[in-house]
Amino acid sequence: MRAEHSLPRHSLPHDSLAELARGEGGPAAVEHILGAERSRRLLLLRILDDATPLGPAWDLLSEAQRRSPSVVDDVLMYPQTGMWLAGTLRRLRAATPSDEPPLWVDIGHVSALAAAAALRAGLDFTIEVPVRHGRVPLPTLGCATVPATGPWTTATVRAESGRAAVETADATVAVPLPPGSSGPGWHAVRRVTVGPAERELDVVLDDVDPYRTYPQPTEPRPLSDEAAAQWRRVLERAWTVLLREQPATAEAIRRGVFSLSPTPARERFRPRSVTTGDAFGGIEVSEPDDAVQLAVTLVHEFQHTKLGGLLHLTPLVAHGPESGAERWYAPWRDDPRPIRGLLQGIYAFVGITRFWHDHRAGAGAQDAMAHFEFALWRAHVRAATDQVHGNPLFTPLGSALLDTLRDRCARWLEEPVPEEPFALARMCAADHAARWRAHHLRPAAPAVEETVRAWLDGASAPPASLAAEPDVVPDPSARWLDSLAMLVRHRLGGDDPEKAASHVTGALPGDALLAAGDATAAGHAYLAQLAADPDRAGAWAGLGQALQSTGTHPTAAHLLGHHPERARTVHTALSRAMTTPPHPLALATWLGSTEPEGA
Repeated sequence: MRAEHSLPRHSLPHDSLAELARGEGGPAAVEHILGAERSRRLLLLRILDDATPLGPAWDLLSEAQRRSPSVVDDVLMYPQTGMWLAGTLRRLRAATPSDEPPLWVDIGHVSALAAAAALRAGLDFTIEVPVRHGRVPLPTLGCATVPATGPWTTATVRAESGRAAVETADATVAVPLPPGSSGPGWHAVRRVTVGPAERELDVVLDDVDPYRTYPQPTEPRPLSDEAAAQWRRVLERAWTVLLREQPATAEAIRRGVFSLSPTPARERFRPRSVTTGDAFGGIEVSEPDDAVQLAVTLVHEFQHTKLGGLLHLTPLVAHGPESGAERWYAPWRDDPRPIRGLLQGIYAFVGITRFWHDHRAGAGAQDAMAHFEFALWRAHVRAATDQVHGNPLFTPLGSALLDTLRDRCARWLEEPVPEEPFALARMCAADHAARWRAHHLRPAAPAVEETVRAWLDGASAPPASLAAEPDVVPDPSARWLDSLAMLVRHRLGGDDPEKAASHVTGALPGDALLAAGDATAAGHAYLAQLAADPDRAGAWAGLGQALQSTGTHPTAAHLLGHHPERARTVHTALSRAMTTPPHPLALATWLGSTEPEGA
């Protein structure tokens, strides 16, 4: 490929940087980031060629660039190209590379890139490319299906005199020229365009590129025509929502999102979406429940995309072993997160909070779901930002960005929300935090031993040592900590939470009753759960929320709401020391007897 005579230096103008620090960022900011991403891709490709000479593929890419630079740029900037480049370089540097796919298949993908660029540039050529389980993907174009003689083989892509084909010993699949239509054995990548001409979103609905899924590649899985049509319909409606309610964000998304990689639908209200900094402009997303959910997902993942681009230009967290420690509570996750991961989440969920802030105004005062989502996410963002505010691990720019987002959240917290969705959001936010604590925090072992002795000796209160800062001990069994919020969403969507509970993974019987508004019955259900399974972290946390709602046993309610890990850990230790362990309410009341209100 053509060498640059002078290397460009990339920086963000002050206005663009200020926009990004507010969690926003218009088309100009996106264009600056795209320029930097292009340089990064070129550097990675050069590094790969230095590590393992790319030979004919490099030569063909260079010829395509001479013929049509814009085509090579389009292939280079395709999100999946970035994912392939970064992943292949990591495999080359890994001490124990994985076997699936073989390394030669990953490296050989550059030939498929070169073939795609050459076909689009109108060149005559012949090149050998990998075959993956009987499929031959050509990035940005589509995928040929050939007889599988093994999981990993090769095929020849040939173009001559306006005709192109993928050839093996057993089959020849014609590639329609110009590219864009399907044919026998050839599945063309679908390009979806929605919205009015001057504000249209043009993306690839990529179901065949092996590097379309993050962080691990997966083999092509072409959508049916019916499924693709459904995706187009819901994207059209989602784009209408964004154009109406968040036109500035929509304009930036138009410039910075290039592909959507569809995956099967998941449990209602629990979509899965993924982006990675290596694949700028690509979003892996499960089939959504509805258009609003897809609109939220686009905003959410584009926030990650922008921040990932910014992080390629400048660090926001200082490098060092401390910055990688998993010890932070992320209200949108089940697991403890390193500070970099927490910052990514804060930035993404500021975008989600902004979406619901605007959507509730457009949806009308009666939309309880929109009010609930706004109230819930602003509380979660504030909890996350408060944890790390002023943390010395942030660079000056990182601190300024976090302060700006925190101030914006503070303004959102001043906005009124109707009583019922506000109360439900507050309960769900507190419940998630309590469940996380019950799973991942552990009082120091000596303090627990001292507490057990105090209980057995009949002391009037636990020792002060139990109130010391607990350790973060990641619990791999922590899953579905948002079950109560899921059931509340079912309630606000018109479903009976008790009936919906069987469809909400991780939901406890008490969760369904609490979401339905029967806190008394929920309390009894949590106690029954603890009698059967005293180590169930969610039941300890849920019991605290039920007691808080009923106003009974206030000391136990406060302890379980703020420090359920103490009750769970001490109860487990007492169960080993006693024939009959203490009643959860009695223990929580005793443990909380010296805890000041609000601690």
